[in-house]
Amino acid sequence: MDLAAPNLHIVLVRPEIPQNTGSIARLAAAIKARLHLVGPLGFSLDDRYLKRAGLDYWPLVDLQTYEGWDNFAALHHDSPHAKSKFFSTHAPTSYLDAHYQRGDFLFFGGETKGLGHEFLSERTDRAYRIPIFEPGVRSLNLSNAVSIVVYEALRQTGALRTS
Repeated sequence: MDLAAPNLHIVLVRPEIPQNTGSIARLAAAIKARLHLVGPLGFSLDDRYLKRAGLDYWPLVDLQTYEGWDNFAALHHDSPHAKSKFFSTHAPTSYLDAHYQRGDFLFFGGETKGLGHEFLSERTDRAYRIPIFEPGVRSLNLSNAVSIVVYEALRQTGALRTS
């Protein structure tokens, strides 16, 4: 499998907790995904907790940062519509029903506010959720949610097969 281009694009919009972002960065390095951090960030990229969670894998992370959504959208306005998938506890469709492709952009919101209802209302046809069975649990940890979705995307695209 040619891994010159990223398998996937993981996009964190306004992440707040450095440990989660560090864990996701480590995951991104492991699977050769590009990690996009869309600000404002709830921490500094120099944060010691961020660095600790990513361990010594930071040099392996394909990282791009953006001051805000407008900056991200301006640079990626030509990304194919079908390649963008948005994940939220408020989405109507299970992440298992998404059809993943190599190079997809997988969007996740910050830990306390998610992507937001207004943002998702314009993208419901590409919005997905991870089922939660206990009504008292509002959401999963961000790094866990990203891992669940990413490995399903890798499974569907055949990237998990060994030669």
